[in-house]
Amino acid sequence: MTVEPVGFRPGLEGVPATQSAISNIDGQRGVLSYRGYRIDELAAHSSFLETAYLLIWGELPDPERLRNFQHSVQMHRRVSFRIRDMLKCFPAGGHPMDALQASAASLGLFYSNRALDDPEYISGAVVRLLAKIPTMLAAFQLIRRGQDPIQPRDDLPYASNFLYMLTEREPDPLAARIFDACLVLHAEHTLNASTFSARVTASTLTDPYAVVASAVGTLAGPLHGGANEDVLAMLEEIGSEDRVEAYLDGAIKEKRKVMGFGHREYRVKDPRATILQQLAETLFDRFGHDQMYDVARRLESVAADRLGPKGIYPNVDFYSGLVYRKLGIPTDLFTPVFAIARAAGWLAHWKEQLGANRIYRPTQIYTGYAERQWLPPESRSSDNGSPTG
Repeated sequence: MTVEPVGFRPGLEGVPATQSAISNIDGQRGVLSYRGYRIDELAAHSSFLETAYLLIWGELPDPERLRNFQHSVQMHRRVSFRIRDMLKCFPAGGHPMDALQASAASLGLFYSNRALDDPEYISGAVVRLLAKIPTMLAAFQLIRRGQDPIQPRDDLPYASNFLYMLTEREPDPLAARIFDACLVLHAEHTLNASTFSARVTASTLTDPYAVVASAVGTLAGPLHGGANEDVLAMLEEIGSEDRVEAYLDGAIKEKRKVMGFGHREYRVKDPRATILQQLAETLFDRFGHDQMYDVARRLESVAADRLGPKGIYPNVDFYSGLVYRKLGIPTDLFTPVFAIARAAGWLAHWKEQLGANRIYRPTQIYTGYAERQWLPPESRSSDNGSPTG
């Protein structure tokens, strides 16, 4: 049995790594707030771009600032033909998260002036990343299907424009509003893995495009992004409400993870899951029911008895996949869509990191060999654990 050294916590669980004024979680009460504003209030009344402005600059904008910010993002949605040509070279079977990471990093080649002490450079980088990431993702989706990408429309709001570029048709206003609310819900969530990655990268004073690309790479891991895809697969595997109890009991007995349940920060139902459930019901009322929603509701009800006493409840991923599917978003785009939203939070943390920067350099607890003597190859043992040819 190994004994963990005093002070060591795997995954840095509970270890403060920075001070931040961007967002806050009350895991006991199930409250998430951005800059002091509760997420339920923002999802109901704000827009994604207004929320992004709040996260990055610290305050809700007045009408003129909001109009100027929205206009700037609208005018920077187009990407260079060279980026489109690059996307055409990507394999059609490649995962969209890899395409998005490469695309975000490539923006640094086009806007390489690293003037991190220039407010205009910072504002320009924020606008370019928020504007161009959806365009690049939608372009890759059409290109991998053998079609030419669609140019963004300057007359459409942020969420509507992305759905238009993705589906080749102007979305229903209700669908666009619900998608915009989803972006608000996913925009920020304190120092999660991808945000920590963004801050570590930012602390080296590299460009913001590399910061976002590093965060996208972190989000791509199955322990961070992608769980909403797994929730849909689980619901399809269960298949019907009458099979829920047997599935859940089997998962508990075999100690298998129940996808979409549990969160390191929350001991009650994730507030974003509550809002997403309401959004799903609104979508189904308007555009038709999804039978898997009935399975999901039954699973949540049964799990409340089995897992609730342990503080395990639905998280943000439990209902988001059902919402995205009804909006016509392909399953393997769920995590990239997460990245579109979370880019606002990453940029907020990038800007905050620049304000009081010190490069991250944590220490370690060494568990390897003590000093050893080098031996020539012919004197070394054959059982040293090295790979054989």
